[in-house]
Amino acid sequence: MSAATMEGHCLCGAVRVTLTNPKDHIEVCHCHMCRRTGGAFYGALESESFAFESEEHVGVYRSSEWAERGFCKQCGSTLFYKFLPTSNRSFAAGLFDAADTLPVKREIFVEGKVAWCAGEGDHPKLTGEEVIAEAKAAGFSFE
Repeated sequence: MSAATMEGHCLCGAVRVTLTNPKDHIEVCHCHMCRRTGGAFYGALESESFAFESEEHVGVYRSSEWAERGFCKQCGSTLFYKFLPTSNRSFAAGLFDAADTLPVKREIFVEGKVAWCAGEGDHPKLTGEEVIAEAKAAGFSFE
């Protein structure tokens, strides 16, 4: 693995993914859907591109009008969140050992943060309303 790629896998190892030029930080989402999907907040890692090995084990669930969530069909591990208007995917940071020391850049939907999920660090913490306004300002529609 070079510095420009990061390799990871689901809990059972059936799904392996390689990220190309991954970001050097994690973004955290506290929305109710992310909490339901993974049991806590969602730590997201983005990259310029990705490749799956054993893609036949990747399942997809349409969780809203603007998003899909990927999971391993064998073990149920959360794999990614796909924002449909751009087709961008953010991958579950926990899939990648190399992501363990990356800093959190920002947290979103912080009004959904539960008491037992402390978020430390000096980084932006945006409400759902602020995230939607940011997306709309970038030209995305949610209606």
